[in-house]
Amino acid sequence: MEQKEVTFNDLPQVVAQLRDEVMGMRAMLSRQQELSDKPTKENRHKPMTVEEAIEYTHIPKGTMYMKLEDGTIPATKPGRRWLLYQDELDRWLEANRRNTVPLTADEENEAILSSHKRKPNKADWHD
Repeated sequence: MEQKEVTFNDLPQVVAQLRDEVMGMRAMLSRQQELSDKPTKENRHKPMTVEEAIEYTHIPKGTMYMKLEDGTIPATKPGRRWLLYQDELDRWLEANRRNTVPLTADEENEAILSSHKRKPNKADWHD
């Protein structure tokens, strides 16, 4: 790289180049920091045994097997043993709560929109 002697007249141009480089590095560092600050999404679709599900949910063993047999709890039985997934178990637990957690405005809007999928019949419209 050839070094050129900087004169007083070149100073504004050189300072502008340095400023641009510093701003570019600052932007790159802030992007890197944002990426490192984002929490990594944990994989919750983990297979569990019945014993692990009992420990996770604190449901008694007899109740767990009764709910598995009647299909109340989402699970699969590919062979001789039951297989449950943590994310499905979480959704089942949440859906069966007595005191539901209030939805955020976005979640409430999404629930309303997803429940009204069919187009209304014009014959049902009243003037």
